[in-house]
Amino acid sequence: MTEDRDKTTLMGLLQLSPTLPIYTLLALLVLRLLYNKFQPGLRSIPGPFAASITKYWRVYDVWKDKAHLTAIHLHRKHGPLVRIGPNHVSVADTTFISRFYSAREDYTKTAFYPIQCISWKKRPEMNLFSERNPDGHRIAKRKVGVAYSLPNILQSEVAIDSCLELFLRRLEDLTADGSAIDLGAWLQYFAFDVVGEVTFASKLGFLEQGKDVDGMMQAIAGMLAYASLIGQVPEYHKLLLGNPVFTAMLPAMETWNQVLVFTLKAINSRASIKRDGELINADSGGRDMLSRWAYVKSSDPDKMSTRDIVVHLSTNVFAGSDTTAIALRAIIYFLCRNPAARQKLVKEIDSAVAAGQFSTPVSYKEATLLPYLGAVVKEAMRLHPSVGLLMERHVPAGGLDILGHHLPEGTIVGINPWVTNRDASVFPDPEAFKPERWLDAGDVERKRMEDVWELNFGGGSRKCTGRHISWVEIMKVIPELYRHFEIDLAHPEREWKITNHWFVQQDGVECILRKRGSVA
Repeated sequence: MTEDRDKTTLMGLLQLSPTLPIYTLLALLVLRLLYNKFQPGLRSIPGPFAASITKYWRVYDVWKDKAHLTAIHLHRKHGPLVRIGPNHVSVADTTFISRFYSAREDYTKTAFYPIQCISWKKRPEMNLFSERNPDGHRIAKRKVGVAYSLPNILQSEVAIDSCLELFLRRLEDLTADGSAIDLGAWLQYFAFDVVGEVTFASKLGFLEQGKDVDGMMQAIAGMLAYASLIGQVPEYHKLLLGNPVFTAMLPAMETWNQVLVFTLKAINSRASIKRDGELINADSGGRDMLSRWAYVKSSDPDKMSTRDIVVHLSTNVFAGSDTTAIALRAIIYFLCRNPAARQKLVKEIDSAVAAGQFSTPVSYKEATLLPYLGAVVKEAMRLHPSVGLLMERHVPAGGLDILGHHLPEGTIVGINPWVTNRDASVFPDPEAFKPERWLDAGDVERKRMEDVWELNFGGGSRKCTGRHISWVEIMKVIPELYRHFEIDLAHPEREWKITNHWFVQQDGVECILRKRGSVA
């Protein structure tokens, strides 16, 4: 009787209030939003109201492709701490760079990073960038880190020279009639072919064909767009491209991940990968990374596996050209916009050529002796860093006391280089392109600027392993370009277009190149 009466009462309530379930859900939603807003430790940190109650504010901000500009604006409005999510705090205080990004890795990477990994033999495999576990990262870095050292990269300088010479020849042919070219695209073709030489001892065909080979540039752009957006709600990745059901229902990811397919094709031009994944017939006599790692594997398989080789080579393909091309475009663009700085750089290059201090092409060592060149490169990369989102880290056990606030364990914190590179206390007149700031600063001031600027490559043990490849390319190609050509924007009345998908890409670096007179 009692059970029948309860059922009758419940049915009566539902009949009287058919919208009760909706109201219940709305009430739960409101409670959740209120909890987000008033979380202990974060409730007093300023920022957009919507960001404090829902992570979808951040998703929308990233979707607009200009999150780096939002970050700059918010910090100028609210100060060194800005709440950009219910559990996210963006930090602009440069003194915390060394704390968040230290060699100890007590501030661990967040779920944003594993999204940018590959699948090998139907399993997601972490690379040096995507690996969150500090111990796993140290083990992987011990295996391959030495190959990225500057001395080892310079052993491939002759191969890089071959790319540079081909690049200059292609530019001469393309600009002989005075027509404009998309120099931004060609800079990335150059960077891709250098990656090929350093990684596989073979150019990848970008300069020779003068196009995006196998659609790699477009494919990487799409992957970055996905990773940057879904990285704001990483739990959704398991329902989308990270869904384990895909590996069961669809062909192995190796057959449709274009970066991995491209990498395997490059490997197979030098070796064979058997059906079980074993690498055989690899040429281990060269200076490129495939040769080095194949030699290690053949001499001691416990130190290097085929999986290790494939994962780290594919990382080179995925990230090796974008960051370098972004820096090169920025250098060219800011020099075009600042004729006095361009004239000063050309004068420095011409003086070195006249004094017989340049080889043909210029060596990396020779280029590093040009102080104004180094200042131009740093200043362009300061104004336009490659990375444009928060470099996220988890607050460790015990929480974080920061600028009068206590952030609890698990809070996501981080720094955006676009913000710290515009800190007026470190870089006076921060929006101006002033290479001279790097030359005129005193030792203490310069050290502080360089410590902040280094965040462009990450920090601590997580600093970009490929930074030496990029730096060698930049320091060689910029003096050679201005040694051989006068370079002007084809449409100076237009601003370039910037798109932030984790890497901050540029379009609109169309240039007119005029061959200079006698070049020693």
